[in-house]
Amino acid sequence: LIAIAGRLGETLTLDRFDELSRQTPVLGDLRPGGRFLMQDFFEAGGLPALLQRLRDLLNLDCKTVAGTTLGEQIEEAEVHDNEVIRTRENPVSPAGGVCLLRGNLAPSGCVIKSIAASKKLLHHRGRAVVFNDYPEMKKSINDPDLEVDENSVLILRSAGPLGAPGFPEWGMLPIPKKLLQAGVTDMVRMSDARMSGTSYGTCVLHIAPESAAGGPLALVETGDEIEINVPERSIHWHIDDDELARRRANQPGAAPEPARGYMKLYAKHVTQADQGCDFDFLAGRSPGEEPAIH
Repeated sequence: LIAIAGRLGETLTLDRFDELSRQTPVLGDLRPGGRFLMQDFFEAGGLPALLQRLRDLLNLDCKTVAGTTLGEQIEEAEVHDNEVIRTRENPVSPAGGVCLLRGNLAPSGCVIKSIAASKKLLHHRGRAVVFNDYPEMKKSINDPDLEVDENSVLILRSAGPLGAPGFPEWGMLPIPKKLLQAGVTDMVRMSDARMSGTSYGTCVLHIAPESAAGGPLALVETGDEIEINVPERSIHWHIDDDELARRRANQPGAAPEPARGYMKLYAKHVTQADQGCDFDFLAGRSPGEEPAIH
């Protein structure tokens, strides 16, 4: 959506999503992770019924692909099961489906689907266990000798728009097998990747700037203390200034840019997650210029 807005010459920021999240209740609790099936949701009235209960928060004059307005589309919708689609007085959560976090580990922001996270982990501090890239994570995550426990913070880097490349859905890092066998069902996981909207768990995503672009995530080491505080919208890497300066001085150089072709164009011009992962030369238009899309 940020990229589409940019193509139209409009400004849409991560902060706007957080603002909307703070005022929008969560009225459904669907699997995976929730109580009800999509079939239950359909039989309870489906999306039109859910939107009917949120109608005061919507722009009802927006035209839809059917040629009618959103208000007209949902006018006759009814809820048939108040457990599957909750009332505003009895929400699953009064607000906060998706939250924006900022701090010294994510100066440009990162996101967490807080409604799908474990409540006990919404404020958590733990020891980082760092994987430099996806192949390393796949190779090491189930190693019986991996020094990890349920309080650890799993971190994957080199998984963003540049680092992967292509911003893949790697953000739902698996829980180590030995912890699963011990009964651990969730833990804090962080990355500069994204994940599917049907994934769940305490996953911090879209960390920006990403590690491959020189973001702080590139300098985190296993053993560092990382803290998230979702109610306060913060993410903090506990490191002193001298140690940070030392790591920056010893930071390896960026990977060489592709020599030619589409990948050279991509590496030079793709924007970061907080800016929509679009080409910078397409993410805007001059005043009076026709929009790129309609």
